[in-house]
Amino acid sequence: MMNERSRILLKSLIEKHISDGQPIGSRQLAKSSGLELSPASIRNIMADLEETGFIASPHASSGRIPTPRGYRFFVDSLLTVQPLDSIELHQIEDQFRPDSADRLITTASQLLSNLTQFAGVVKSPSRHSTSFRRIEFVSLSDKRVLLIVVTPDGDVQNKVLDSSRKFSDSELVEATNYLNQNYAGMSFDAIKSRIQTELKKLKENISQLMTLAISAGEENAFKAEEYIVSGEKNLLSVPDLSTNIDSLRTLFDMFDKKTGILQLLDTSDRARGIQIYIGGESGLVPLDECSVVTAPYEVDGKIVGTVGVIGPTRMAYERVIPIVDITAKLLSGALSQS
Repeated sequence: MMNERSRILLKSLIEKHISDGQPIGSRQLAKSSGLELSPASIRNIMADLEETGFIASPHASSGRIPTPRGYRFFVDSLLTVQPLDSIELHQIEDQFRPDSADRLITTASQLLSNLTQFAGVVKSPSRHSTSFRRIEFVSLSDKRVLLIVVTPDGDVQNKVLDSSRKFSDSELVEATNYLNQNYAGMSFDAIKSRIQTELKKLKENISQLMTLAISAGEENAFKAEEYIVSGEKNLLSVPDLSTNIDSLRTLFDMFDKKTGILQLLDTSDRARGIQIYIGGESGLVPLDECSVVTAPYEVDGKIVGTVGVIGPTRMAYERVIPIVDITAKLLSGALSQS
């Protein structure tokens, strides 16, 4: 159990290191902590904090910096989150007017990046929540059919389907009309669960085309970018990261490949509220020197995606956390009204 003096000194050390970016010595702490302790007493407490893994001494410096364990204790037990001022809050709110999902997600990603000067990420709504407003089948060749899907946002997405036989124009029109009249507004997953017993009763052409459409939907054929990232180049200007070119290269490779980030954001999807991953807690090697702050967002009360900020472990958590939190809430509201 950490005593009160140790907590105060650790909090003061981390806050000053976040602000200045330099190792913090005992004389600096004596001035900034507000404790009436001699530098010698402070050195003893710092030695205990170093021994227990909360701070470390980089290179030959006499000062100390926080470790990931120190940051974790700071975030969980010592941090005082600052609410955004009313002017900044109104500026953020003005960005979220009802609009298409794609544009709102891009806005959220750019806003997170601009406000924090780190990388802003937004995971797109999961396909299970995606529905269609209209669907249409168009003949391309003997056994190829173009499936056209219009989403509720007005986006038009196409998929070429390979069928086992040629469909006449009248069959395609009949299937198009049947699907639009009976299933418009539903997701492909919802349609699949509903029509298991209906397929046998339908005309062969409608049944076959419906099966092809559902298979395409299940394959995520209409999914655009699975997450949007903005401001990743901001990380090139972060001193804590920019000095290690190999780490930066690995980090940007991860942004390109997307798999690792998506796994992390998927984990955040399943959690309520703000999640903070510090250093190696993410389980992703490229993020060992980074922290990730995430929050889920909803559509009509159901969690469908995640917003987040990726930056150095030395970030102003008290500011980044409320920015991520309010962005998730405003995105939820705008998407639910769209």
